[in-house]
Amino acid sequence: MEKTGRKVAIVGGGIAGLCAAVYAQKCGYQAEVFEMHDMAGGLAMSWRRGAFTFETCLHWLYGSNPHRAMYAIWREVFDIEKLSLVHPREFARVETEDGDSLAIATDVDRLEKELLERAPQDEKEIRRLTSTIRRLQRFEMPDPGKNWTRNVPALWRDLFCVPALRSASKMTAYEYGQRFTDPLIRSFFAGGEISGLSAIAVIISLAWMGAGDADYAIGGAQSIIRLIESRLLSLGGQVRFGAKVERIVVEGDAAVGIELAGGETVKADWVISAADGHTTIYDMLGGKYLDRAATKPYSEMETFPSYLQVSLGVALDLREQPAHLTRILASPIEIDPETVLDQVSFRFFHFDPTFAPAGKTAVTCFLPTRNVAYWEQLRRDCVERYRAEKRRIAEAVIDLLDKRIPGLRSAVEVTDVSTPASIIRYTGNWKGSMEGWLLTPKTGIRPLPSTLNGLRKFMMIGQWTMPGGGLPSGPMTARPAVKAMCKLDGVPFTVR
Repeated sequence: MEKTGRKVAIVGGGIAGLCAAVYAQKCGYQAEVFEMHDMAGGLAMSWRRGAFTFETCLHWLYGSNPHRAMYAIWREVFDIEKLSLVHPREFARVETEDGDSLAIATDVDRLEKELLERAPQDEKEIRRLTSTIRRLQRFEMPDPGKNWTRNVPALWRDLFCVPALRSASKMTAYEYGQRFTDPLIRSFFAGGEISGLSAIAVIISLAWMGAGDADYAIGGAQSIIRLIESRLLSLGGQVRFGAKVERIVVEGDAAVGIELAGGETVKADWVISAADGHTTIYDMLGGKYLDRAATKPYSEMETFPSYLQVSLGVALDLREQPAHLTRILASPIEIDPETVLDQVSFRFFHFDPTFAPAGKTAVTCFLPTRNVAYWEQLRRDCVERYRAEKRRIAEAVIDLLDKRIPGLRSAVEVTDVSTPASIIRYTGNWKGSMEGWLLTPKTGIRPLPSTLNGLRKFMMIGQWTMPGGGLPSGPMTARPAVKAMCKLDGVPFTVR
């Protein structure tokens, strides 16, 4: 690659920031990533507790099929072929405490057969669902680095999917679930905190998984992050840890660098923020570059909720348990003064041998909440009560599991609880959100602007510019941003 002599300062060492740095290095820029935590990943994180590893991000990796388009995009930023991938037989399982259970198979033919056997009265809607899944198995996201004319082949291929996409994108998952009379099929779509999610997000996930394009990567999200970071370092890029960016330095309405906590200033020819958009616009830029396009999302759009996660290291081989289980509760569980849940989700990581010693299992429980202020204030003002509340919730989760798996309580070796305050502490993500903008029928899938009116030499990328978020938002927002940067600088854009 030919060096341009230009430097790019990238705020945030999550997946978007790392991808942007890789693309920038390939195009001859000197990229330096500034990450507030002591390791890369942001929300794409896992951590060790004793002999166990706990995961908070990866459910599946869209783009795991070598014969499809997203795989090629991943190859631009890391050696995806080095991943060990596992294809799940089940998307999820929903069950009640009285023993009723529904498995959502990833194979569409098996899914159709099992749903029809369970709920013949819903035959019309079941066949409509599985027909939509079959159609959408052909659908792939257009290449973000190409204009519409160069995407014509992909758009022509996806034309077959348009009616299904249009229909499912007009309703929420909750509304879609009301089409069925079977209570567990309804609960699969309509239950939980994110029932306002667009139905298309659920159905297209089933389609991609059925097409073998949404497998799980052994080692979780960090297995991907480490490979991207390795690619960046091999290209000569840099990552600075423990480097919290306080301010984006602007001169003459152009970003010229960043200022770190402690006062150090780093000059740059471009600044790319992969941090959350609210912090970027209102704090790092002081709210100076605000117009309708910039402020509308933060006043009108809905974020994904925050959450608590109870993580358990269990001295049992739980391979007979479903990998992803939603349990509908007979008695709701109180999470905080504003949050009572009538269902909770568990993940049994028996399919990932890197997460626990042989014969043992890492288990996590996801507990969504939007009462972020409560957890932040509790941690700040009353640490003992904060710890007591974490213990209370952990005990409640262990009780639920012990009822389902007798003897589990005595086999728990490690207990770890993270809260919305933990997410904000380690990632700074606005509202402690688990991702960014919730993909709803109102928001659609159109990306948000990556620039701010009146500010030059600056870009925003990541999940806050792409409703729905997820790991693919990393390269899919970083790639076009760096390409636009190259065009403005008269630099050839290359991904080789």
